[in-house]
Amino acid sequence: MDTMGNSRRTHYCGEVPLKPCEVTVCGFVQKIRNLGNLIFIDLRDRTGIVQLAFGDYTDRELFEKAATVRNEYVLMATGDISPRESVNKDIPTGTVEIKVRELKILSKAQTTPFEVSNSDKVNDELKLRYRYLDLRNQRLTQNILTRHKIAKVTRDYFYENGFIEIETPMMMKSTPEGARDYLVPSRIHEGKFYALPQSPQIYKQLLMVAGFDRYIQLARCFRDEDLRADRQPEFTQIDLEMSFVSEEDIRQVAEGWVRRLFKEIKGIDIATPLPRLTFADAMNRYGTDKPDTRYGMEIIDISEIAGKTEFPVFKSAMEDGGTVRSIVAEAGAGTYSRKEIDKIIEHAKGIGAKGLSYIRWVEDQPSCSFAKFLKEGELEDIINAVGAKKGDVVFIAADKKKTVCTVLGAVRQIVARRLEMIPEDKFNLLWIVEMPFFEMNEETGEWEAAHHPFTMPLEECLPYLDSDPEKVRATAFDLVLNGTELCSGSMRITDPELQNRMFEALGLSDEEIEAKFGFLVEAYKYGAPPHGGMGLGLDRISMILCGADNLRDVIAFPKVQNASELMSGCPSPVDEKQLRELHIETVVDE
Repeated sequence: MDTMGNSRRTHYCGEVPLKPCEVTVCGFVQKIRNLGNLIFIDLRDRTGIVQLAFGDYTDRELFEKAATVRNEYVLMATGDISPRESVNKDIPTGTVEIKVRELKILSKAQTTPFEVSNSDKVNDELKLRYRYLDLRNQRLTQNILTRHKIAKVTRDYFYENGFIEIETPMMMKSTPEGARDYLVPSRIHEGKFYALPQSPQIYKQLLMVAGFDRYIQLARCFRDEDLRADRQPEFTQIDLEMSFVSEEDIRQVAEGWVRRLFKEIKGIDIATPLPRLTFADAMNRYGTDKPDTRYGMEIIDISEIAGKTEFPVFKSAMEDGGTVRSIVAEAGAGTYSRKEIDKIIEHAKGIGAKGLSYIRWVEDQPSCSFAKFLKEGELEDIINAVGAKKGDVVFIAADKKKTVCTVLGAVRQIVARRLEMIPEDKFNLLWIVEMPFFEMNEETGEWEAAHHPFTMPLEECLPYLDSDPEKVRATAFDLVLNGTELCSGSMRITDPELQNRMFEALGLSDEEIEAKFGFLVEAYKYGAPPHGGMGLGLDRISMILCGADNLRDVIAFPKVQNASELMSGCPSPVDEKQLRELHIETVVDE
């Protein structure tokens, strides 16, 4: 095997000049075409591919060496840029090739478990087992490079706007923040544990108390919760906090970041200020607090009309203080046969609905699942109220308002995907504002804080804090992009008395408040500027801008559904000696 000697790379494969000159490139072999008297090798690095050429102009010994090369060998090649006879329009370097004069095999490779350039067709488990090979695939390589560029643009923007990057501890005190902590046992302090941060929330607030005014960090965060396509147990948050500001100031800074990011990454001009929806409007119109507004099909309240019918489902819902609402799938009748509608109904039942009613208009007269309960003219009244026409399907839910909106919001997304209503090249951002401060625990029937305990209520809602929790709204806001929540933010409580009231709302005793948050409450006693901030999901924005469907596609070494990493085999057992040093004894449930 050759060594590099005194040679060095002059260009990356995807960046070689498109004019005659001498170059030296390094990379992995993607493909070999041996035509007997001609050999072509596609050499790949993180920037792209360039073709190496060997022919009758090549030294015989060198030609024979090229014939021994196999896929994924690591090569260094020196030669002259020349025009290609057969142009490849699919790659930037497709008009040229390198006529090689010197070739070094830096590392041989055995046959890989799958073809790297074709790994998109390989099952996920195998690709994740050999993640380092899958990362050589150009799609994943470009995703990781785009994520790097997003991080750079982010740092540049916030640095230019007076933010200071400060690292906060990875090992911290365990505090209630909504999800399970990942715990780290202490060897020195027997029986005590550090927690990995779910967010740097408390520390960044203390940095405001310390007077740093504008803080930024690309912070690693950890939450022990069930995984899904847009969730990983460890993730990166663009974390920021600002003093002497209002909600509006924080949103303006975030909108500047959005403009900069989309311009530099996608070449798209984003118009600001971004649209805003109150939480209540978002739920009423879209059935979710993270609506995808790239398409219509908004929820329509037909309670007044439906409540006049004799249909028992509608009548009982209205009598119980509920509501009747609908969505219209335009031109959906051709796709949604009775069998397909039954599938939608079963899905709705799986997320809490008692069922769905429907109107399907294919023939001259629409068919209706509850037609026998309607008087003359009532079906027409409903159709007119929702604006349905021939070719449409109307889905109707009747129940408590929260259930109806949530179910129709989910059905809306399913139908939009099935009918291909969602434009892939469109980016709709909006703020969700005036979030509820409390939410009802359906199991206990009690009101609980909807946000972390440092969130400030709207000033006009303070009188209702103890007397009427449902009326209390928070100075909290979310940034949503194409139906994905990118960030959450709020103004923070700085009044120790109000902060204690919030801890009590969480059900914490005085002793628990002191034990978990005493240091923060004490800090406020020494002067705390008004402040607020937000956390933006770097992984999620990367996923969307890369056009990926899963966070795994923008994370170098991700976890799978059960929070394990297939490549390294973690989590894994540890030696009994290590456990003894940490004063831990494992107990396995039978």
